[in-house]
Amino acid sequence: GTGNPFFTTDTAAALRGSEIGAEIVLKATKVDGVYTADPKKDPSATRYTTISFDEAISRNLQVMDATAFALCRDQKLPIKVFSIVKPGALKRVILGEDEGTLVHV
Repeated sequence: GTGNPFFTTDTAAALRGSEIGAEIVLKATKVDGVYTADPKKDPSATRYTTISFDEAISRNLQVMDATAFALCRDQKLPIKVFSIVKPGALKRVILGEDEGTLVHV
């Protein structure tokens, strides 16, 4: 985190990304992207390859904590959500291959 109460690691990443003028925030997590529904509860859930901040908000999709998400949206800082446990996922993200979900303005 940032060392401040109520600020998550998501918020720290969004804040630092904004401060340094990053082109994107890479959110490596336990899921391999943003889905139409919780894939653990809904077997018909499908992964978005790309989704806008506004659509994610309107569909109430939990991409990251609300503060971090709003900061990225307001700063027009895209987020790439991908699995940290899937072998080769980070490499595919860096190479621009179809991996995870891109959340954009």
